[in-house]
Amino acid sequence: MHASKGDKLVQHGRTVGQRDKVAEITEVMGAEGSPPYRVRFEDGHEAVCLPGPDSEIRHGDIPRRKMPR
Repeated sequence: MHASKGDKLVQHGRTVGQRDKVAEITEVMGAEGSPPYRVRFEDGHEAVCLPGPDSEIRHGDIPRRKMPR
């Protein structure tokens, strides 16, 4: 996993109906973009995060594709 300051960390919900948690990466604490990351969630909560397999990084320079409905 590789991230830069300003990228988004998305932690996918683990159960049906649970929303994804989205946080902005405010500091990369590992070497060469690797975890841990200091993040700020949408509600203002800040934490140090070691993302698991249910997480993904959305880079700020790559637009997200919309899923068809």
